[in-house]
Amino acid sequence: MSEIKSAIQQICEEKGLSYESVMETIETALAAAYRKDYGNKLQNIEVEFDVETGLVKAFDVKTIVEDLPEEEMERMRESQAQEAALEEAEAAGGNMQQVRAEARSPEQAEGASKNSSDATDDDELPEDDVPKFNPKTDVMISDAKVLKMNAEIGDIIRTELPVATDFGRMAAMTAKQVITQKLRESEREIIFNEYKEQEGEILIGTVQRREGRVVLIDIGRSVGILLPEDQAQNEHYQSGDRIKVFVREVSLSARGPQILLSRTSPELVRSLFLVEIPEIADGLVEIKGIAREAGHRTKIAVTTSDESIDPIGACIGQRGVRIQTIIQELGGEKIDVIEWEDDAQDYLLNALAPAKIEEILLNEEEHEATAIVKNDQLSLAIGKGGQNVRLASRLTGWRLRIQEDGVEVVNEEKAEKVAPVEVPIEDTANEANNAEPIEDAAQIVQDESTEDEA
Repeated sequence: MSEIKSAIQQICEEKGLSYESVMETIETALAAAYRKDYGNKLQNIEVEFDVETGLVKAFDVKTIVEDLPEEEMERMRESQAQEAALEEAEAAGGNMQQVRAEARSPEQAEGASKNSSDATDDDELPEDDVPKFNPKTDVMISDAKVLKMNAEIGDIIRTELPVATDFGRMAAMTAKQVITQKLRESEREIIFNEYKEQEGEILIGTVQRREGRVVLIDIGRSVGILLPEDQAQNEHYQSGDRIKVFVREVSLSARGPQILLSRTSPELVRSLFLVEIPEIADGLVEIKGIAREAGHRTKIAVTTSDESIDPIGACIGQRGVRIQTIIQELGGEKIDVIEWEDDAQDYLLNALAPAKIEEILLNEEEHEATAIVKNDQLSLAIGKGGQNVRLASRLTGWRLRIQEDGVEVVNEEKAEKVAPVEVPIEDTANEANNAEPIEDAAQIVQDESTEDEA
């Protein structure tokens, strides 16, 4: 095996790239180097590289098209002459605007003036004005038949070009830049595709460091971003801590893959239940809804069609072992597991647990419900800062009011605490997904990758 091939295979293993993509990158770089030293702008250069012998073959590749009318040919020659004059002026350091104005014919200058006055930002070239012949990539059928007698429109002609033994210093630098850029792009695309498939799943990561309010999490081949709105209030992230994170969104920006993680999403709780509760993973117990205030409390509704299984008991486990594992992973967040019911009244009674509800009054038209409770259960039903009734409302999708038994209307202070909540579980689950990534976070990850490459 040649040294070149061994080096390519080593790059493939280190970067996780395919052999074909690396070879394509090298051939693209050699084509750019050849164009720098020996080619011209009217050549569409492609290169074939033999890794065993190290030999390079260059070709000018063109597609056969119809012959142009004489008028269009004349316009094309004038345009090429103008471009040549511009290049000479640029090389001589001349005034480019003045040269462009002088190179135009009176008819072109008049037409350009008219077009500039009539054009708008949204204007597009008419179909007839779109160039139909590109001398770099196309060759007319009459010229092609000189090279190949049986040439037909649509065929590809590859003309082999002479290749020198060595490239110049500038060409070598160009090739190096192209290879570096292409390999970086390929690596970014592979990382993006890998983590895009894991979107909506749980990953185990290591807290790397904090940059302002943003926390960077090492998740293997890349660094994930934990934005402020995705951080639980009761958690403190220290460098080296291993935590489970929910992959909220994976996108590909100009700076590379951007992986947004979350510790506040209700879907994190769902994923943890899927991992820790075998009955849920097997589909015997189904999660019907989740309402969460990250770092404080979560309500989760479960059900089963198997009468031999207790859905709540399956989630809690013997002596609470299963649920405690999830609580510890969420930093001590309280979790209420309730049984989902098809009947709205029964479902609301369960959702307001641990408070004991005397009666539920439903207003089907307004989709509102009033819970009647005794005086000693009033604060428990409302919860600290209205948390219990708020989560129950989100979980069930009903607007809830708490009313003390025997009292006509809840007093103003309590009414303010139990103000109707109109946020169904679907909106709550997607709050994190709708958050806009901050620009600084992407820059932080880019700066880090730049440091690693250096």
